[in-house]
Amino acid sequence: MKLIEPNDISILIVDDNPTNLQVLSEAIDSHRWTVLLAVDGESAIEQSEYAQPDLILLDVMMPGIDGFETCRRLKANAKTCTIPVIFMTALSETSNKVQGLELGAVDYITKPFQQEEVLARVNLHLKLHHLNRHLESQNEQLHQSEAQLQQLAQELEHRVEARTVELSTSLDQLKEAQLQLVQHEKMSTLGNMMAGIAHEINNPVGFLSGNLQPAQDYVNDLFGLIDLYQQKYPTPDADIEAEIDKIDLPFIREDLIKLLKSMATGVERIGNISTSLRMFSRADKAHKVLFDLHEGLDSTLLILKHRLKADEKRPAIKIIKQYGEIPPIECFAGQLNQVFMNLLANAIDALDEAISNRPGNTSESPANQITVSTRFKAEQQRVQITIRDNGIGMPADIRQQIFEHLFTTKAVGKGTGLGLAIARQIVVDNHGGKIEVESTVGEGTEFVISLPV
Repeated sequence: MKLIEPNDISILIVDDNPTNLQVLSEAIDSHRWTVLLAVDGESAIEQSEYAQPDLILLDVMMPGIDGFETCRRLKANAKTCTIPVIFMTALSETSNKVQGLELGAVDYITKPFQQEEVLARVNLHLKLHHLNRHLESQNEQLHQSEAQLQQLAQELEHRVEARTVELSTSLDQLKEAQLQLVQHEKMSTLGNMMAGIAHEINNPVGFLSGNLQPAQDYVNDLFGLIDLYQQKYPTPDADIEAEIDKIDLPFIREDLIKLLKSMATGVERIGNISTSLRMFSRADKAHKVLFDLHEGLDSTLLILKHRLKADEKRPAIKIIKQYGEIPPIECFAGQLNQVFMNLLANAIDALDEAISNRPGNTSESPANQITVSTRFKAEQQRVQITIRDNGIGMPADIRQQIFEHLFTTKAVGKGTGLGLAIARQIVVDNHGGKIEVESTVGEGTEFVISLPV
């Protein structure tokens, strides 16, 4: 591929690894492109605002704010939202790529990278970026020259349409290539990351849990010693009396025990979260394994628990579980957990959007709720999972397209149209099941997954 000419092109490289910075700087500098460097997300955002690079190569795993948060802030800033971002990371799992693309990145380079691949991708996206800017510049000139355009309207209309089709075709081809890449790579990185987090949590949790009882014993011993002192010396001097009043010793005796019990409850809750992370992160084997779908649903709900809580915009979302008696099924557990995660996250998004669309007083609005139900259809030897929300719902024309590749109803930078397409692939292609949707505008949406036992 012929490299795009320099023409004062600047590229910002963001990586906390000096070796990566040096290798990429030498490769880019050898083609006379201007190189800008940053070692963390904050400085990358600051440089992008005043230097306005033509493209950003952004590492994901960095100290401080990571690459995903850096990209989100860049896309939320009017000064930097149009700068193309290419992620660079060793996290090659589908979920990471989907997350990056949903945040507005244009591409994803997996480490260890080859210089030729990096230069080819940078060159491609520089051309697309410059083509967009060129088209925007042309449109602006067309608006400024409206009187002259009236004489050439028909001719220019054909030219603009041709250019638009050409650009649209190029973008469609790029998105299709990205989707194929996402669909055909293993989806294990998210699970591995969660398993690692759970492992790291277990060590301090075990330390805390093991020391709480000795701490309680020490506290009891100290209070016993104080009692003994008070028995032996029932009339303390004025200084001791003053200090007892100052620290409110009776309150400390009562409250310290409560504090220790509260700490024990917190440690137990962290342990439950760690168990759910390990459950969600069950790595897929080359073959299917027996899996309890209820465990997968529960672990996914616990991971999403922070999104269910009330905030300043809406009350809490209620989860209604209607679990039936279902047998374990042979499946790729990690893949099904990702389907549950996608559908439940979409349901939460729908309820958030429903709140924002309700006018004025919402005190009489129905409570936000998501119903998760399961049942075993013995006559068909299938397990059915239903996830229903009472959000905004979907019209028929959108409902018919939601499983299509690259179709999304979310705002630019928030969705790529990959989630439900991949969910359908996992359920239908990988498990021989079915996934269907029913929705009514203003009432909510229901997804029904049917899997063979």
